[in-house]
Amino acid sequence: MNELFVVVALHAKAGKEAELRRDLIKVVEPSRKEGGNLRYELFVDQGDPQRFVFVEHWATAEAQHKHHTQGPHIQDFNANGAKNVERIEFVHMLTRIA
Repeated sequence: MNELFVVVALHAKAGKEAELRRDLIKVVEPSRKEGGNLRYELFVDQGDPQRFVFVEHWATAEAQHKHHTQGPHIQDFNANGAKNVERIEFVHMLTRIA
């Protein structure tokens, strides 16, 4: 299986945590319904309310790529919600080995 795990951390601009949280939550359910999605969860860091972390599990890298480049909810976030992101802290694309 060519499954793919993705872990992404976004850091909100100061004072924009609530807006970013709202906009990130809006992408969760549509993402879970996409073909090839096995897991799509959003977390907030208990020690830093400006840090949001996605944990994703995709059946294939192609399914994740389609989600990231063609998903209308992702395109909407990029056009409207991304303005509240100060920085992307990390993106880890992982392959399970055990």
